[in-house]
Amino acid sequence: MPPPSSSWLSHDRYPAVLLALLVAFGGILAISPHHRADWALENALLFAGVGVLVATRKSLPLSRVSYTLIFLFLCLHSVGAHYTYSEVPYREWLAALTGGAVSAEGRNHYDRLVHFSYGLLLAYPIREVFLRVADVRGFWGYYLPLDVTMATSLIYELIEWAAAELLGGELGVAYLGSQGDVWDAQKDMALATGGACIAMLTTAALNWRYQRDFAREWAESLRVKSGIPLGEDELVRLMRETEAARSRADPS
Repeated sequence: MPPPSSSWLSHDRYPAVLLALLVAFGGILAISPHHRADWALENALLFAGVGVLVATRKSLPLSRVSYTLIFLFLCLHSVGAHYTYSEVPYREWLAALTGGAVSAEGRNHYDRLVHFSYGLLLAYPIREVFLRVADVRGFWGYYLPLDVTMATSLIYELIEWAAAELLGGELGVAYLGSQGDVWDAQKDMALATGGACIAMLTTAALNWRYQRDFAREWAESLRVKSGIPLGEDELVRLMRETEAARSRADPS
């Protein structure tokens, strides 16, 4: 049974609660970040993403699950932007929590965690958009979110590369965050892909368990819908339709 509309868990109020928490959390982390210019660069996409979610709140309200997953990812990203990803002191935090010593040597892997979380946490909201806007079903409802996650992860790596080339210096190095690893971009994309695979396999397993027509919907999504070839055949058909329409409009 859904929570009443007066509850903070309602579809109307829950996104506003998460937005308020994100603004408060981000506001705290905006105080004296380790590298102010890098903080601004890192958060440019965050501000744009939140703006899109707010703008589409009425026309495309997402589920509470999707909003929660997005919120968690943005919180992880905000921490990385505050410290710069290569300097997040997670080792010190682990040492404080466990009461033991944690080695401070080696690569800082916080950026790896966030790239993995990008796929793990955002693949499901992407799937929800595909199902509700593009009306995809079956196989495509799992493959396309994975595909978009991989594509956007690649686009982000290209943005990082371009920004590092244009900005150069300390800011470029801080934003790129490769920490000397020549395969950093490939590893980041692989982690995002792995996270998305886990998210979609988990979603498919739950649907297989509880969705009665799961197998039929999957099979139907892979059935050929049209036996007519496209490409040059479709172009010829369109050209003929256009000529026929012109002839009807101008019989002379």
